[in-house]
Amino acid sequence: MDGDWDEVARIPFPPPGLRAMPTPVTVLAFDTSQELLWTGNEYGRVCSFYGTKLQPYTSFKAHTSQDGPVRQILFNDKGVIALGSRGVHMALRRGPPLWSLRHDDMQELRCMSFTSKGTAEILVAGEQDKMLVIDTNKGEVTKQIPTEHKYTIMRRSRYICAATPTGAVHIIDSLSFQVIKVWNAHTAAINDMDAQHDFIVTCGYSMRHGGNYMPDPFVNVFDLKNMVSMSPIPFPAGAAYVRMHPRMSTTSIVMSQIGQMHVVDLMNPNTSNVRQANSLSYFSMIEIASSGEAVALADGDCYIHLWGSPNKIHFAEFPTPIETADSGTGPRIDFDSPDTPLSTVGMPYYREVLLSAWPSNMVTEIGAPPVKIDAQFLTTLQERDWGYFGKNTRPLRRNQVEDTRSTENLQSSLKPPKFLSEKAREAAKSPAGTPAPEEVIPEFPQVLQDTKLESLKIEVPELYQNIEIKYSKFGIDDFDFGYFNKTQYSGLQNHIVNAYANPLLQVMHYTPLIRNIALQHAATACVDELCLLCELGFLFDMLYKAEGEACQASNFTKTLSYHPEAGKLGLLEEEPHASRTVMLQQLTRFLLRQTTQNYSLMVQNSQPYSTDAPRPGVFEELFQTTATSSIRCMNCRSETTKADHTMVNELMYPQNKTGHRNPRVRATTFSQVLKMSVERETTNKGWCNSCHRYQTLATRKTIHRVPSVLMLTTAINNNDHRRLWATPGWLPEEIGVIVDNGQFFCFEGEDLKLHLQRGIHNITVYSLTGLAVNIEGGQQQRSHLVAMANIAHSAPTAPGQSQWYLFNDFHVKPITPQEALTFNTSWKTPSVITYQVKSANNQLDSTWKENLDSRLLYLDLQADRADKTYRTLDRETEPAGPNTIVAIDTEFVKISQPEVEMHSDGDSKIIRPTVHALARTSIVRGGGMDEGLPFIDDYITIKEKVVDYLTSYSGITPEDLDLTMAKQRGHNLVPLRIAYKKIWILLNLGCKFLGHGLKQDFRVINIHVPKAQVIDTSDLFFIKERLRKLSLQFLAHTLLKEDIQLSTHDSIEDARTALKLYRKYQEFDEAGVLDTMLQEIYAKGVASNFKPPARVSPGGSYSRTDTPPVDGMIGPTTPSRKPGTLLPGTPASTPGKRGVYF
Repeated sequence: MDGDWDEVARIPFPPPGLRAMPTPVTVLAFDTSQELLWTGNEYGRVCSFYGTKLQPYTSFKAHTSQDGPVRQILFNDKGVIALGSRGVHMALRRGPPLWSLRHDDMQELRCMSFTSKGTAEILVAGEQDKMLVIDTNKGEVTKQIPTEHKYTIMRRSRYICAATPTGAVHIIDSLSFQVIKVWNAHTAAINDMDAQHDFIVTCGYSMRHGGNYMPDPFVNVFDLKNMVSMSPIPFPAGAAYVRMHPRMSTTSIVMSQIGQMHVVDLMNPNTSNVRQANSLSYFSMIEIASSGEAVALADGDCYIHLWGSPNKIHFAEFPTPIETADSGTGPRIDFDSPDTPLSTVGMPYYREVLLSAWPSNMVTEIGAPPVKIDAQFLTTLQERDWGYFGKNTRPLRRNQVEDTRSTENLQSSLKPPKFLSEKAREAAKSPAGTPAPEEVIPEFPQVLQDTKLESLKIEVPELYQNIEIKYSKFGIDDFDFGYFNKTQYSGLQNHIVNAYANPLLQVMHYTPLIRNIALQHAATACVDELCLLCELGFLFDMLYKAEGEACQASNFTKTLSYHPEAGKLGLLEEEPHASRTVMLQQLTRFLLRQTTQNYSLMVQNSQPYSTDAPRPGVFEELFQTTATSSIRCMNCRSETTKADHTMVNELMYPQNKTGHRNPRVRATTFSQVLKMSVERETTNKGWCNSCHRYQTLATRKTIHRVPSVLMLTTAINNNDHRRLWATPGWLPEEIGVIVDNGQFFCFEGEDLKLHLQRGIHNITVYSLTGLAVNIEGGQQQRSHLVAMANIAHSAPTAPGQSQWYLFNDFHVKPITPQEALTFNTSWKTPSVITYQVKSANNQLDSTWKENLDSRLLYLDLQADRADKTYRTLDRETEPAGPNTIVAIDTEFVKISQPEVEMHSDGDSKIIRPTVHALARTSIVRGGGMDEGLPFIDDYITIKEKVVDYLTSYSGITPEDLDLTMAKQRGHNLVPLRIAYKKIWILLNLGCKFLGHGLKQDFRVINIHVPKAQVIDTSDLFFIKERLRKLSLQFLAHTLLKEDIQLSTHDSIEDARTALKLYRKYQEFDEAGVLDTMLQEIYAKGVASNFKPPARVSPGGSYSRTDTPPVDGMIGPTTPSRKPGTLLPGTPASTPGKRGVYF
């Protein structure tokens, strides 16, 4: 404190209202980045004052008056954080709020402090039994910490220092929030405390005779560096307040209530600089600026005093300018008068010419982009001598020009996240591997809570917009799907063909009855290549095991495309402008019809005496509305009847009367529409056998039984239907159905409750499990479909309330029931609705795992051949189970080139990535006497056209997948369904899959294996900080001294090599030298550029070894044939693996 320090300003503290009495200051705080002094009052109001004259700058309410005074104020680069007794509020320095947080566990908050994460996180505490950790970027409570102690003051130094009401100071670790030291500073209470650098200083009270509290005539000091108490500093006037100097590490300012200030050196307390602050009352608090050049005082007369050197006083060490309101007033404009010209509204001045003011001769419109032709359409063209021709699937006439300029580069406003590789590089560059808390920018924009439903907005909000996957040079695996899904429920990727089916698949997955029967069927011995019910079971199992990771329904959509009826019904994405909602409704009917046939066929083929065999009629009970249609001629009154069973009910709406002023029928409810749709009374022209002529025929259904699952299609065709659905609360979450004497009755809301209370009729209650919703993108975007699912009905235990989630492909987010069930006339309408009987809610059947038919795993389809490369597992001696380790490797071929869009500036963008198909799967034993011996070596038939066999990486040639040539070579050529189901059986038996770089293998197989069942050697031999995974070829040469993949790849060799590497890993781990060996491996990799030396045969060409046969017989080769032998249990070197690693 310089010699010229004195009081430079004194202002009255503003009262809480115009006619209110002044109130004392409850908190003082200098801003750390601007020339502002912040204050708080007893009514929750925060005010700031600018500069040395303390001019009023901002004022806002941090909390209501009932929550008491403002307790503490902290600052970061984004704004001001104010603490109240029952909440925390953050606002910009200009006043607008960023977030306001209240929590049930916030009862008596008193103090707060920044944590080890800097200004990105605070710890709040008080006279309560819980401390809370708050993320200041998101305004969310991230952690609750039970505590036995109560705290009144917190200060942040190298630790968090917290004062208790009993006079003790707790030193808390800023990372784990555990108390590491307790210092008993005062016998009664602590009045003030500060912590800077390596010291804590406190002043407080002691209990005197008569039970009175008296200020201690000294300041206690604690050394944080050595964790010991130091000699107290005497202060005869009675120490009331104390602050450490922010720039001089051993200097402290002590003050009494009567205004006597001492500037003391903690290392030499005998010398001090004394100042006296004058006031007619007592002083209530003191605060020092971060620059050390200003001190603020508050007194009992509600005045604020500012002390400092008049010539160089400033608050922040490196201040930034404040934002001020625009000054000056323009001419008064009478907006109420219709005669006021709009030209009186002034325009801002610009220093440069606006873009719109460019001369017309400098604005040129370039040529329109070329028309984009769908790649699948090109595959349907037929070749002739003069060129190619095919059906015109575009909604344009021949030779009609398409406006491609308005549709070019249409992108969602949802900004894609950074690629995973970018994040890894950025994390590696920071000192600790992660960015500093102050530098972390939240990935999600901070948006204030809006009470308005997203579904009521005029434009399509970001939540519902279509999201496009971005591709880096590392492919789709580099895309951060986790950015769009923070839940435990998995979404589905939308880059595959026919991904429009994703919403329907999600709705069916979260309907327990559909999930149960699909999984039960998948667990049977069904191996039908076109069985869609099996594919549903495989997909549902994958979504369950993924636990929030993005999946893809590629096997399901591939099987769907194989059905000849699918193309005829328009279920394939061949016509790019077809209505997605109509396609989804058609798919619903087709899917239920086909799955019924799949189930019935399996029932017929099952053994009658099997206890776990599928029961006939189960599928019909699930979905089929059993009814009889009565057709009556209105002329002769003759009537005929026929069975009329329906799997999917299409909704019918009441017709509006012509000339009616209000087209919406207000009395129409969803229950009435459903009754009309199920009974379906229609009148149309038809042939009457009695009249022998066309007559008016009346048709009506007599309902006999309703299904357990009601599948409804909305059939919204006009604006009247849209307005009906836009009625608030029109779609109920529960309905009740009564079938009596062939009539169908439906109830909802209060009517349903009344019938349930009466209990007269046998009423079936249905719960809404989910619905697929059509989102109209407008002219700038194509329409797409999303799913809304009530997760509460498919949870293992009923949560007691609805839990709705939005599934926008891989973007998954919880939403309110009102948001899920609110529609509008412009862009959000339902497409497919699913109801399930309420009694089946939360009834998830997992018995299919116990009844899993694993016979396929032990079945040898080439039992009569001796020249095969595998030996099937023996059920008796080698049963697969949770303790079984199997080494796996696969080979792929390319069935589609990437679709790349070229822009006029030369940039390119991948629209759809390369599509691979599984061509070979090899699985070897991971233990036992025959360790390393294959028990599966399947080549897969591929129905799509192969554009590249990738022979140099996969070892696959056209002859390997040719039915005739493969048989001659001894290859076990099987359909994809058989190869997939073997792997799926191993997965659900609990086997552990071992391999190298299995993520790509599992992606192409289209299966999700939990991390607990994966042993990936590319992760075992990996140092995260190096940002580089090692190839199988390099590891084999370095650790095993073996040369693999000399001229091509072989999956058996790769699987065996991965198994050997795993054994090496176990050796290193058991010997305790794993870390040392990893460092040596990477050091050798740097020296050799992570590649083994090239090995060339004497003839100058790479040698090729073949997959040896079992039991020493001559076996098949890939791609050529040479003799070889393989003794059981002896791993042999075979070529192998695609080069996906550096």
